[in-house]
Amino acid sequence: MDQLAERLARLSPEQLAELMRRTRGRQPAGAPHAPIPRRAATGPVPLSFAQRRLWFVQQLDAANVAYNMVAATRLDGALDADALGRALDAVVQRHEALRTVFVSADGEPAQRVVQGMRVPLDVDDLGGIGPADEEAEVGRRARAEQARPFDLEAGPLLRARLLRIAPERHVLLMVMHHVISDGWSRGVIVREISSLYTAFSTGGEAELSPLPIQYPDYAAWQRERLQGAVLAEQLAYWTGRLANAPAALQIPTDHPRPAAQSHAGRTHRFRLSRELAGALREIAREEGATLFMVLLAAFKALLARYSGQADLVVGTPVANRGRAETEGLVGFFANTLALRTDLSGDPTFREALARVRDTAVGAYAHEELPFERLVEELRTERSLGRGQLFQVMFLLDEAPPRAFDLPGLRLAPLEVDAGTSMFDLTLGLERAEDGLAGRLEYATDLFDAPTIERMAEHFGVLLRGIAAAPDTRLSRLPMQTPAERDLLAAWNATDAGYPADHLVHRLFAEQAARTPDTAALVFHGETTSYAELDVRANRLANHLRGVGVAPEHRVGVCLERTPEMIVALLAVLKAGGAYVPLDPAYPRERLGHMVRDAGVRVVLATADLADRLPEGAEALCIDTLRARISAESSAAPESGVTGENLSHVIFTSGSTGRPKGVMIRHASTAILLHWMRDNVSGEERSSVLGSTSISF
Repeated sequence: MDQLAERLARLSPEQLAELMRRTRGRQPAGAPHAPIPRRAATGPVPLSFAQRRLWFVQQLDAANVAYNMVAATRLDGALDADALGRALDAVVQRHEALRTVFVSADGEPAQRVVQGMRVPLDVDDLGGIGPADEEAEVGRRARAEQARPFDLEAGPLLRARLLRIAPERHVLLMVMHHVISDGWSRGVIVREISSLYTAFSTGGEAELSPLPIQYPDYAAWQRERLQGAVLAEQLAYWTGRLANAPAALQIPTDHPRPAAQSHAGRTHRFRLSRELAGALREIAREEGATLFMVLLAAFKALLARYSGQADLVVGTPVANRGRAETEGLVGFFANTLALRTDLSGDPTFREALARVRDTAVGAYAHEELPFERLVEELRTERSLGRGQLFQVMFLLDEAPPRAFDLPGLRLAPLEVDAGTSMFDLTLGLERAEDGLAGRLEYATDLFDAPTIERMAEHFGVLLRGIAAAPDTRLSRLPMQTPAERDLLAAWNATDAGYPADHLVHRLFAEQAARTPDTAALVFHGETTSYAELDVRANRLANHLRGVGVAPEHRVGVCLERTPEMIVALLAVLKAGGAYVPLDPAYPRERLGHMVRDAGVRVVLATADLADRLPEGAEALCIDTLRARISAESSAAPESGVTGENLSHVIFTSGSTGRPKGVMIRHASTAILLHWMRDNVSGEERSSVLGSTSISF
């Protein structure tokens, strides 16, 4: 660990939390540095590293809208739309990033500031919409705005639309391309528009502090700074940290991963209680960590359980505004850190949290390296179907935007589901009055809504388990909801009490004694009663006993679906043997394998099917032996068979290799038939026949 990381590791939890808020949140660090100079020329400027990557993505698909950022703000009160439009225009003139277009200069992308570019405030009157439809209509229009691509060469890369719902009820929609803005920038824009609106609507003077630099100045400075020793030190840390990292997180998905990401997505929202959030903050305090680290450790524990992987890389955004002059700028400053943690060895949660803390401390000590530059250096295999280095993001905002008042007007942010997802999954959490507000943004190419809803529930259960017992090993922390636990208990309640000592052929004989004249079989208009079927089976069973069939002996049954087939099955069981169904339609080679594999001694067949049997199999042709079988005793033989003896052998399909025989006990067969009787619906529950082929 280098000197900076060592200093970070020695910080108290409060100091560490403050530093992380400055890094990720809305409070600038303001650390003393040599000031970023203004650029000397006014012509095109090279792109920052972050801009360059997005520019290349847009060149691959000019219609790509995945990087369109949409924000909605509710305006309640008497709105001066003219003052709002003037305020928007003043902000656009103030920030060069909002008047930037992207051109090609000598084969390389460059950014050019357009003097006098205007962004009109379009107004849509929704006066005819009812309160019940308002939210859905605002969401629809927000998604429609987000779905309109920007032209990076022509600009502007900002659109604004005012939705007039009622005389004193409006919604302001703003869409910006990520190449000129980030989450922090949206806060800057809202604050400045609010200040300017106050001045314009009251006849006052607009007073905003001059900007020390503009975003193109920062882009040029970044290109100059990140080279030599500074770049080498940053690259050394990250390439070492991510060496041999897994290329993908193998979370089970509902749909196969497409060859190319569409970035279509949805968002599921959930809440974590104030009590739970407080318990998690207490664990952070005890372990010298932050709430961000606790929640990230819990999320990684969830991902490890879902994926079965212990080596996990999760991305997290950082504001990357550690210099005072960048505090009030609009532009794409945000960076992304790839946080890799090893959770092998089934650690306790406290141990896992210590590992995540070390990961975060090291990463924030080396946050200056642009993610795009790291990707270039690692030369990871590019795939249109998944993100590079990681596919899952995590972020925590402990100071989310709040409602605030202007003269005669109240502003409040609106949650808008833009219908996109940059990653497979993004878990976002933010402070709320009642605890923590969470959202799981997910790629609809991969996941269905119920899966994500269950994942959010599992995360909540996991967090409650951590809060209750943080010394529990990750594999033992609870995840199932009460409903899932009840379902698992029901599925595993196998002690139904069915009589395992009952034998199928004896149960049939008892039924025959109760209802001797009732039809047992109907075949082509011919009816066989229970008594007749029982007698025929007894006679064939006695004949089988006479040729040596006893318990555990396998007897093949190669017959068409006729009453003789049912007689044969019962007879084998009554003789104490185990039947092996041999479908006459099977190839002769397969029948031969089954006979040899099962150790079949004799095969019950008919004369016209005997030639289907392999050589060496002794065929008992029941049609040619009918007279001899009819002379056998009609009383059931005593075979001595028990519930533990073999009842029958069935073979797999062989679709993944050679067919394999499965040996079934008498007890298992009896239990299955009792279950069928009790669980198959219908009025005549006492006469349930298996609905599959005897081969299964």
